Amino acid sequence: MFFRRKGQLKKEFDEKLLTTFVNVKSDWLKQTDLIEKSVDPSDEVLLSVKVARVKYLYLLREAKKRNISIGKM
Repeated sequence: MFFRRKGQLKKEFDEKLLTTFVNVKSDWLKQTDLIEKSVDPSDEVLLSVKVARVKYLYLLREAKKRNISIGKM
């Protein structure tokens, strides 16, 4: 009884992790592309790219730790 719920919760949170991962990755890539196209990016924009990159790397590490991938879902 409890073990079915545990597996269901794990699958639900893994799916949320993957959707968040995809969103953060696309956001990071858009910001990186914007900086590459800009002549003189401001410090705030550079900082926001660094924050987006750190979020992406954290979620990537968490996905590896949980042993999940996009192909499994």
